[in-house]
Amino acid sequence: MLERPTSTSHRVLAVNTLAFTVCFAVWMLNGVLVTFLASNKVYDWGPVQVGWLMGIPVLTGAIFRLPAGILTDRFGGKPVFAGLLFFCALPLVALSQANSFWSFALCSFGFGLCGTGFSIGIAFTSVWYPKRNQGTALGIFGAGNAGAAGTTLLAPTLLKRLTDDGANLEGWRTLPLLYAALMVAMGVVFLATAKNRKPEVTSRSVAESLRPLRQLRVWRFGLYYFLVFGCFVAFSQWLVPYFVNVYQTSLVVAGVFAALFSFPSGVIRALGGWLSDKYGARIVMYWVLGASVVCSALVIVPKMEIVSPGRGVTATEAGVVTALDSESITVGSVRYSLRRRPEQLAEGDAQALILPTKDAWHQPLVEVGHRVQKKELLAKGVTRIYFQANVWVFAVIVIVLGAIWGIGKAAVYKHIPDYFPNEVGVVGGMVGVIGGLGGFVCPILFGYLLEGTGLWTSCWMFMLAISLVCLVWMHRVIGKLTKYPKGFESQYTDASRVLPGDVLRPLMRWRDDFSVGEPTMDAQHLRLLDLINQLDELVQKGGDPSDLSPVLDGVIDYTKTHFGAEEAYLEEIRFPDLEEHKQAHALLLSQVMELRADALSGDPRVMTRLLLFLQTWLLGHIATVDKQYAAHAAETATQPVRA
Repeated sequence: MLERPTSTSHRVLAVNTLAFTVCFAVWMLNGVLVTFLASNKVYDWGPVQVGWLMGIPVLTGAIFRLPAGILTDRFGGKPVFAGLLFFCALPLVALSQANSFWSFALCSFGFGLCGTGFSIGIAFTSVWYPKRNQGTALGIFGAGNAGAAGTTLLAPTLLKRLTDDGANLEGWRTLPLLYAALMVAMGVVFLATAKNRKPEVTSRSVAESLRPLRQLRVWRFGLYYFLVFGCFVAFSQWLVPYFVNVYQTSLVVAGVFAALFSFPSGVIRALGGWLSDKYGARIVMYWVLGASVVCSALVIVPKMEIVSPGRGVTATEAGVVTALDSESITVGSVRYSLRRRPEQLAEGDAQALILPTKDAWHQPLVEVGHRVQKKELLAKGVTRIYFQANVWVFAVIVIVLGAIWGIGKAAVYKHIPDYFPNEVGVVGGMVGVIGGLGGFVCPILFGYLLEGTGLWTSCWMFMLAISLVCLVWMHRVIGKLTKYPKGFESQYTDASRVLPGDVLRPLMRWRDDFSVGEPTMDAQHLRLLDLINQLDELVQKGGDPSDLSPVLDGVIDYTKTHFGAEEAYLEEIRFPDLEEHKQAHALLLSQVMELRADALSGDPRVMTRLLLFLQTWLLGHIATVDKQYAAHAAETATQPVRA
């Protein structure tokens, strides 16, 4: 693993980011092209067909992210990314000749593969940077999302020029050719400038590569990415009809607002990576999910007008109505004041109304000469509440939400190399799959919600719900990790551990009953004991995550080495419960890596929990599991053979 970034690292990051930007721009092509073709009646496509043609590239790019990530882990990013760029140019060329829905759909399926560039680039970038810099690097790479804004802004202008402002509609066929040429050019640049590098662990079967997907944490990260990326992709398209229908803006203005939502979300991703490196991905995700809840709640109230009965005017005594005008009613000698209806009610965008407004007035129910009884209603009250949901306020909140999701995208992928340093491709690929599926599923879901509720803001109700689910789930998981175990206080406040001169007695000492009767295994157990004491000493001295990281990496390396050697030894002695022992090892390794990743956040409670876990595991595993194979070896009198 690299200890620090090099010039090659920065060069690879730059070309990765540029390639991803190009891929994302191509990935979003149909959002503009299909809308143009349908609105200009080039093809007789209905809303359903348009929706599918927009969604097919997103779907393809999502479902193939996982295999793309696996290929990157195995062969490195240079051949895989370059091959993708060249391959996706072919369906773009074919798209220029499409003459039917099905041929267009098939070509869209083909060039939609460029959406896998994300999982390739994530895995390729991560191997060029040490852990402390991966958040920033992956955030910079993710800024390639801004390619969506590039297509949204530039493709309509290109179509206008290529078709002579609609005079020659067949000119649209040149646009896919231009995008194909861009992909080929990017492929050449990639081959010329990128240097290949693969993860340290590459000799694994497909089943071994997919093993991390058994962990619930992967799917939790996927849900986060479904929100911050999938919903981002969905709203990049959904906001156009939203602005047109809710605020009656023109299509051009709606497109500008959608671009303003997309562009900052991509660019600010680099900031999200830097924040994740500096403050920890967990803290950043807390803020992202909390802000997503707040912003979704703010825009959830629709533009509306409510007219309701208000406080009326009743007669205090019986009599005859002698006078009536817009300001009063006179019954006998008693005059009752009325509230006049405002001449001009607040409405439309004529006034920039930030908060809901209320108008109230009285509507007479009697006439002059009418005899009324005591407590009879003379004039009914009318209360009108109007909420403009001002377009500028809405736009600002939505743009802020897009930027927040951009930060969240970086924070999600900062977690992955921490928890899965050698499986970034497969884990990042699966997380990307879930996120990409969000971009495909959400517009369809939004349509059903709109049809079922009749409210355009129903999509924001869904955003509020999924944001709350993510926040609550994350909080519960973190709460379990940072909860002090039973007996913690007595364990770590034991005065007997403090020696003269404030020297701390080692947390653990080797005892004869630790021995399993096999010298190599005993030596490795002793190594773990030393690592536990090193961690404890650093924690007691208040070491920061950068100080702890080498020791934690040593724990992980030890665990993998020890388990491998131990399993080889068990095969030598033909231990009957070998498979169960392997499963125990896999579980323990997963727990160690989980706690290691969380400990790097700098939370002392997590570090303490890691120490307690290692201490308990060393004692418990040796006493209950390792002693079993020691007894078996003694019974069979089998001696290990060492190479």
